[in-house]
Amino acid sequence: NLSSPTMFLLLGFSNAYRAQVTLCLCFSLVYLMTVLGNLLIVTLIWLDAHLHSPMYFFLGHLSFMDICYSSVTLPKILGDSFSLRKTISFAGCIMQIYFFLCFGGSECMLLAAMAYDRYLAICHPLHYSALMSKRRCHCLVAISWLSGSFSSLIQALLTAHLPFCKSNMIDHLFCEMPFLLKASCSPNAPLNKVALYALAGTIAMGSFLLTVVSYIHIIRAVLQKGAGMRRAFATCTSHLTVVSLFFGAGAVAYLVPHSSGSKEMDEVITLLYAIVTPMLNPVIYSLRNSEVKGAIRRAL
Repeated sequence: NLSSPTMFLLLGFSNAYRAQVTLCLCFSLVYLMTVLGNLLIVTLIWLDAHLHSPMYFFLGHLSFMDICYSSVTLPKILGDSFSLRKTISFAGCIMQIYFFLCFGGSECMLLAAMAYDRYLAICHPLHYSALMSKRRCHCLVAISWLSGSFSSLIQALLTAHLPFCKSNMIDHLFCEMPFLLKASCSPNAPLNKVALYALAGTIAMGSFLLTVVSYIHIIRAVLQKGAGMRRAFATCTSHLTVVSLFFGAGAVAYLVPHSSGSKEMDEVITLLYAIVTPMLNPVIYSLRNSEVKGAIRRAL
């Protein structure tokens, strides 16, 4: 017969294993929904001629960014779900930081470009086709990708050159810059931290302010011109929802001190902006957009 302490250990192991299986299944389902949902949006925009407009051109790139954004972290988290030693090489950690910041920063800039597109469509409808030409659309997307790539490259290089002579433990779901900086023993770590946050803040706050300014002009035009403009404003609700989720969760994750909350709360907030938001984007745009729903019906 098993003694009482042994029985307790066996049951604890069984419960831990079941929890790991449940967590892995949940993450797998989220990743599958993220990839398939965003891939559906990209495919519809590519195939359906009714969606060949600047707004859906930007939406297609946003969906592609969301696939890449979630693919940086979720596969590694899934692999770690059943591993007893959850490890990653230093080079792999820096690469994960680079791509995570790259796609995140690019998405910030693209959301600002989408707000600017809605501003031109609502506030300058007669000149919209000339102002938002195909060339300008490609330029705005290129600026989004390049700004995210350049910013993340500098941040990853600065982080890679910090000395790490303390513990090699990162108490987080994946490699993220604030948690890696905690492990550094460099006397210049606070200065590097300020530089890194300033660079990231320039991209995030700059794109957020551009989005806010665009919507101030949009709301002013809607209030001045009445009911006809309110129908046009309905095309902005999906974008506003995505912006609120993305910037809201990111602000809580990076602006609220990590010491003020528990480790579990940090992980929940991280999951919200790194994993859940990319999954919800195609749902938001398909459920609240009649043209996307029409494209789905035509495709079926």
